[in-house]
Amino acid sequence: MNNSSIINQLTEAFRCLPGVGPKTAQRMVLYLLQRDRDGGRQLAGKLSEAMDTVGNCESCRNLTGQKICEICSNRARDASILCVVETPADVLAIEHSGAFRGYYFVLMGNLSPIDGIGPAEIGIDLLLKRCRQGVKEVILAMGSTIEGEATAHYISEVAKPLGIVLSRIAHGIPLGGELDFVDSGTLSHALEGRKTL
Repeated sequence: MNNSSIINQLTEAFRCLPGVGPKTAQRMVLYLLQRDRDGGRQLAGKLSEAMDTVGNCESCRNLTGQKICEICSNRARDASILCVVETPADVLAIEHSGAFRGYYFVLMGNLSPIDGIGPAEIGIDLLLKRCRQGVKEVILAMGSTIEGEATAHYISEVAKPLGIVLSRIAHGIPLGGELDFVDSGTLSHALEGRKTL
């Protein structure tokens, strides 16, 4: 196997990343090979380690290198509030905001019967088990896609018998947004979700 073949294979491997096309992948590979071989070795080592050690938290399903993630291990958080999100990226976004101090449950996707993703695949049984452990409010923080709406509706239906408060994050016009730049679907959702002052 010649060097050109290895470079091409490495370039193709980088293309598995979201948003990385052939030119960007090639640029990354050439940069590492020409200018930062130590960085490339460190990247390869950490990537290999992560692939071997990172799994799902047994409590919330978030990605972690331990059995129970740091958030679930933090007893200073409010155990009465559980925020249900689609992905680990959603947890990071909410944590970055600093506005939430409860615990999370990560679905790892949405219901999508056409793709074979049902309640078992998104962990509904584990979610209901968590809800029975002193949770008083569940915040549904799914996106406003068709799948997100369907998933939020399904969770609200199966969780209602538990007698907990179910809420949904607000969707609508972003802070500083101009109405004439907002699409009609977002504007409609914002009007339906209005609250009294």
